[in-house]
Amino acid sequence: MTDFLFGQSYYLHFDPKLLEAMQPYPPLGTMYAASTLREEGYEVALFDAMLAESEAEWAAQLASHRPRFAVIYEDNFNYLSKMCLLRMREAAFTMIESAQAEGCTVIVCGSDATDHAEGYLEAGADFVLLGEGEATLVELAARLTAQSTTPFDEIQGLAWQSDDGPRRNPRRGDIKDVDALPFPAWDLIDVERYRRIWLDHHGYFSMNMVTTRGCPYHCNWCAKPIWGQRYNSRSPENVVAELKWLKATYHPDHIWFADDIVGLKPRWWSRFADLVEAEGVRTPFKCLSRADLLLRDGDIPALARAGCDIVWIGAESGAQHVLDRMEKGTKVEQIYEAAARLHDAGVRVGFFLQFGYPGETRADIEKTIQMVRDCEPDDIGMSVSYPLPGTKFYERVKSELGTKQNWQDSSDLAMLYEGPFSTDFYRQLHTVLHKEYRSRKRWQALANAVQRPATLRPTHLLGAGKAGYHWLTLPWARRKLDALAHASGDGLTALAPALSHEESATPTPQER
Repeated sequence: MTDFLFGQSYYLHFDPKLLEAMQPYPPLGTMYAASTLREEGYEVALFDAMLAESEAEWAAQLASHRPRFAVIYEDNFNYLSKMCLLRMREAAFTMIESAQAEGCTVIVCGSDATDHAEGYLEAGADFVLLGEGEATLVELAARLTAQSTTPFDEIQGLAWQSDDGPRRNPRRGDIKDVDALPFPAWDLIDVERYRRIWLDHHGYFSMNMVTTRGCPYHCNWCAKPIWGQRYNSRSPENVVAELKWLKATYHPDHIWFADDIVGLKPRWWSRFADLVEAEGVRTPFKCLSRADLLLRDGDIPALARAGCDIVWIGAESGAQHVLDRMEKGTKVEQIYEAAARLHDAGVRVGFFLQFGYPGETRADIEKTIQMVRDCEPDDIGMSVSYPLPGTKFYERVKSELGTKQNWQDSSDLAMLYEGPFSTDFYRQLHTVLHKEYRSRKRWQALANAVQRPATLRPTHLLGAGKAGYHWLTLPWARRKLDALAHASGDGLTALAPALSHEESATPTPQER
């Protein structure tokens, strides 16, 4: 009989966009919690919802393991968990109900549960861990198993159902010495199943790690219910020790560092690169950073030396006043320069783009698209401004919110407040942006292959066919976007057509 059965409520099968991309990673935050409790001497098991087809598989695991305690512990390193998607909240409530039916004490932890603890308690959870959960879980487990007599109202970081109704205790301070945490419980994961999926769909096997917890920056739309503005970093030595262990045990071809921001501390990347080289564990990886941080002396060369394949930047907008309204703390010029320096170093760059922030105009949207043309990022991701509790942005627009306050899944792109344009406009903008971007990338790939005939493959010709289709249908897609802009009350600035390579040269700061 298992003491604690861990699970999480992000199901890849409930998110069509991500299911199609098929780049699954197991729930790292859940694995950290499981290894932490196991280190305290408890018998633990883990249900991995990422690859499950439905909540029925959780119910089957409950019946099989017969745990005393069911812990729905979200992966707080997965940005999709932080988005609090409605379909995943529904899954969490179903999982709570199943655990209650099996007679389990139910404990929940995650961004959505921290923001809406009372709702989760009303749905049947007995306890909610507020914010970072490991230390609170250890103290609560000791109390529930009679190893401690600490009253529930004295356990920091706990919300619970008292005789007088829901209670929230004061928040607990974060774990500062994150090197002291055990490595995630990879042995509780079906690693070979992940390997097969990655190899079948992408030809290589990627695993996930984290080097930090939190982010100290002040982007006013970024929800931070777990770590707030705090930032705690693992040492390069500890990270490389884990990387060495993963390489020896599971032999990944690639690593995703899933942090909000990696390498904030000065010279962290240089020390990491030194250790990777010394230990012989250089592995291609992707990570997230900021344009201004990447311009520090030595960071980009260290990234390249350590094996970085691609850095994703929260570029957000090509309009400086929009970045300033977001309190992003970066300049458009820095985005251009960081992209150029990364490319010069042989490191690819991805842009996260955000549209729909209050005050953004059609001209601002065009500046962002022009930035994509000029910088030629190797990948892009588009989102729409998304108000979540605890942010300045949410407080600014909460009076405009309707009954729907969360997206159903990651491809929703619904405008939840009275934004500059309609939901249909932004969904069509997604189509226009990707038609132009993907066709450009595919033409460029074909041109590069033609210059080196030995690298030419049938996939290049297939890609050229897709590019041709996108290019031919792009004018119609733009006309539809203009019509939607008219319907929203702004038809003054039509989206500019794609520019030639010469016309789209990087503008000077004055031209911007």
